Amino acid sequence: MKKQEKNITFLEQFLPPNTFDKIAPFFSNHTIHLTLTHERKSVLGDYRSPIKDASNHRISINGNLNPYSFLITLLHELAHMLTYNHFKDCVSPHGREWKTQFRHILIPFLGKRIFPGEIEKALHAYLHDPAASTCTDPILFKALYMYDERKPGYKLVDDININGHFETDDGRVFQKLEHLRTRSKCRELGSGKMYLFQGIVEVRSVRPKL
Repeated sequence: MKKQEKNITFLEQFLPPNTFDKIAPFFSNHTIHLTLTHERKSVLGDYRSPIKDASNHRISINGNLNPYSFLITLLHELAHMLTYNHFKDCVSPHGREWKTQFRHILIPFLGKRIFPGEIEKALHAYLHDPAASTCTDPILFKALYMYDERKPGYKLVDDININGHFETDDGRVFQKLEHLRTRSKCRELGSGKMYLFQGIVEVRSVRPKL
């Protein structure tokens, strides 16, 4: 194995079994600087193209992702790299060209028993029109979320029972009143104001104070 491939053998611990050998050629064929970061709630991964003072392709991935989310996110960013190599900055970041590259490098991982059934099924649907983030596809997001290492008491708004209560990261407590198609109507207990929450927002289930 080439020297550059040896440097990324640590990736094997973050990926699903039997997938590293499919990923390694990207790093032997391209000059990539890969960074694993702490959790970023607004983004799972990021790609930066080479610049004058940094000739490497730069990819960062959240290091806390479950193996399936990690693999999908890494392929997402590698698709950005391949798109840049072909078109430079002449196409939109998540346009037709990127979608084509993403499908091309993800499909070889399907039908190989790499992903659990519910994730594989969601991926097949997702590939019809890949989005800028897996977080924007509720079905795929929920399938991947099942394999996350969660803190006790945390769940998605969709999984909170009607009239159940939950707390957001800023300490506010809400009561879930109604489940709509992709959102839930909730009342903040402190102010009585109504809010709409996306169903895939992670919150902490709590009991209301009497």
